[in-house]
Amino acid sequence: MNWFSPSQRYFLFTGCTDMRKGFDGLCALVAGNMGKDVLSGDVFIFVNRPRNRMKLLVWDRTGFVVCCKRLEEGTFELPSDTRAELRWDELVLILEGISLKSVRRRKRYSRTA
Repeated sequence: MNWFSPSQRYFLFTGCTDMRKGFDGLCALVAGNMGKDVLSGDVFIFVNRPRNRMKLLVWDRTGFVVCCKRLEEGTFELPSDTRAELRWDELVLILEGISLKSVRRRKRYSRTA
C-alpha cells in the first residue's frame, strides 16, 4: 500500500492544528476551512503551532489513512508564501529537514491548469 506518490496533490492547511484531532476532526477542517473534497484522494497536511508535529490525511478508496510525524528536535520549515498547495518534492524536503530557501530549482516543464 503506497498512500503517497508524486502523482497526488498535496494541500497544506495554513492554520495551526490541534494534534489531538483524529479522522473526523481533520475531515471537518478539510471540508469546512479548506473547501476541499476529503474523498478526492488528495493528501491534506496539518502542522501544530510549535511546528514539531505533522499529520497527513488521505482517502484510499476504502477508508481514511492518517500518518503522523513527531520531531524529537527542531521544527518543520513551511513555505514562506501562503499558498496551500505543495508539490511532492517540497513535502519530502520538509519531512527531511532540508531548508526550502536553500534549494535551487532548475527549469522543468510544468503543465498549467
